[in-house]
Amino acid sequence: VAFARDAAQDPAPTGPQPGAASAASPEGVISVEVTADKDGFVSYAVSRLGRPVIAPSRLGFLLTDARKLERAFGILSQTVASHDDTWEQPWGERRFIRNRYTQLRVELQERWGLMRRMDVVFRIHDDGLGFRCEFPEQPNLTTVSIGAELTEFTVADPGTAWWLPAFEYNRAEYLYNRTPISAVGVSQTPLTMRLDDGTHLSIHEAALVDYSGMNLRRVEGGKFRAMLTPGLTSAAVVRQTPFHTPWRTIQIADQAGGLVESSLILNLNEPNKLGDVSWFKPMKYVGIWWDMHLDTRSWNSGPKHGATTEYTLKHIDFAAEHGFGGVLVEGWNVGWDGEWFGTGWGYSFTQAYPDFDIERVAAYARQKGVEIVGHHETGGNAFHYEKQLEAAFAQMQRFGWHSVKTGYVADAGGAHVTGPDGEAHLAWHESQAMARHHQTVVETAAKYQVAVNAHEPIKDTGLRRTYPNTITREGARGMEYAAWGQPGNPPEHEPNLVFTRLLAGPMDYTPGIFGMETRIPEGVATTWAKQLALYVVIYSPLQMAADLLENYEANPGPFQFIKDVAVDWEETRVLSGEVGDFVVIARKDRNADQWFLGAVTDEAPRVLTAPLAFLDPGRRYRAEIYADGPGANYATRREAIDITTREVTSAKVLTLRLAPGGGQAIRFVPLGSARR
Repeated sequence: VAFARDAAQDPAPTGPQPGAASAASPEGVISVEVTADKDGFVSYAVSRLGRPVIAPSRLGFLLTDARKLERAFGILSQTVASHDDTWEQPWGERRFIRNRYTQLRVELQERWGLMRRMDVVFRIHDDGLGFRCEFPEQPNLTTVSIGAELTEFTVADPGTAWWLPAFEYNRAEYLYNRTPISAVGVSQTPLTMRLDDGTHLSIHEAALVDYSGMNLRRVEGGKFRAMLTPGLTSAAVVRQTPFHTPWRTIQIADQAGGLVESSLILNLNEPNKLGDVSWFKPMKYVGIWWDMHLDTRSWNSGPKHGATTEYTLKHIDFAAEHGFGGVLVEGWNVGWDGEWFGTGWGYSFTQAYPDFDIERVAAYARQKGVEIVGHHETGGNAFHYEKQLEAAFAQMQRFGWHSVKTGYVADAGGAHVTGPDGEAHLAWHESQAMARHHQTVVETAAKYQVAVNAHEPIKDTGLRRTYPNTITREGARGMEYAAWGQPGNPPEHEPNLVFTRLLAGPMDYTPGIFGMETRIPEGVATTWAKQLALYVVIYSPLQMAADLLENYEANPGPFQFIKDVAVDWEETRVLSGEVGDFVVIARKDRNADQWFLGAVTDEAPRVLTAPLAFLDPGRRYRAEIYADGPGANYATRREAIDITTREVTSAKVLTLRLAPGGGQAIRFVPLGSARR
């Protein structure tokens, strides 16, 4: 009936009319034009320094219970406003972030029919832009059941893309494809591209709340269309007006490093809603974890059980002796026996196995000044986990444990969520239902002063600004693939991650492996120096020294860098880099007068230069250098490392020689400073 009424009224267009609206970023670097054409199709286009980057691309939605929101729209009004402020992160890769943008709001309304409203808002920064659709409260659109989002991104020029396939069973844990843009299939985001003219861009989203995660389906040539993660019904998203979509983001830079230095994703999120979160301290941790991936110990109970009281106390002693803040203990709780993958019905998040005396462990850790990093693997069963959240986090608060590693190990489409009927239903990991679940976990954890490190997570979209207890996550192939992966992580994996996955936010990659022989023939396909450099290159406020304790005790020289390296930063600078090839990053410690530098390469050996202009002029520094040794190679001589010191100033340009699959890590300390 609604469709017939709309059609009968079509011939009499009144009210909003075709037109265009435009605005530019504060320095005029990026400009946006929004057009409603004579047929009522709405599109946008983006230029950088006058050159098209995104050609005209349509906006719209298919609804499952009403006529689509795509044609018959006209422009009601347009407003342009400016914004400029600086805000402080409680922790992060830089302390202060400037948020300067031009906002363009275009109010759209159907020119006939139901006269429904849909506004599009652009925030245009000099390093990119975000846009979202907003649905005001209105009588003819109260419930919005979105079957598909028709948002397009038409990349103006050919180039190269780095991307992960979407809708595959292993979620985000794949190696990156490097193809022409015209050969991308269905991609997860961030999708990173380098155009033939050298322009770099990355498409992602920000502030994903109560909505379905967005993937990108290449339609033709360089045109991509949003592809929402399926929901529990034919609708991917069901919301009541008023509401808005997440921001669709496009980061744009001349160089690959400009994408890394961009704060666009964070700036598009709302300010901190939690207030004081000083109860969480960025830290390094060790743990009962790598043993299980090597299959020398087990998560489940029995003779190989890793999470025993005595083994945990040993890790606590080690952490206290070497200055680590925490100890991760996986497999401590009842539920690991039998089939837990993708089920999770047997997990208790408060009851320990008999050989893990949780009260004794908690008391001993407190005495030693070490926190236990809680571990809540759910087997993808968010439904079951939610029923225990309050009790689990209350127990952690009682013990004084302020961070938890959650897990959702289940094949894609195999997570259990709470449906509208209150019962358990199967869902995708990035569905609207799982977005709601992760929000519930973060908000509940905040009540008990617990920070969340999610594995097999929903993607990072910068919500750590709004909820600073959202500290880090997995969401990509981690170090464990070097233990048992088929194949393992190749040397290009980390230089890929920096310019793809890490554009979304921090990653708990778990570096620091010295034992290079694992369960796969190639072992860990890096050098020791690269393992150290990863602490600087891959950002996370929780950094694990992931190897077995005996490997650190046997190698105090390189282990010293892991002990020294910071995890919370005053500022970050990308000195050079190319996607998938190499990167050099310098970071300044927020809590001490020192800098750190990390450089990593792919399978190719490289000689790179590192200007030290980031150091304070007029000061002399001791550079503590951990470099690939003679003959170092990720395949044959991974343990070769040279540890030297030299005096440098800000006028110095260092030459970095990286072995195949290698790296270099450097600590810069002002002369006269005592070793911490």
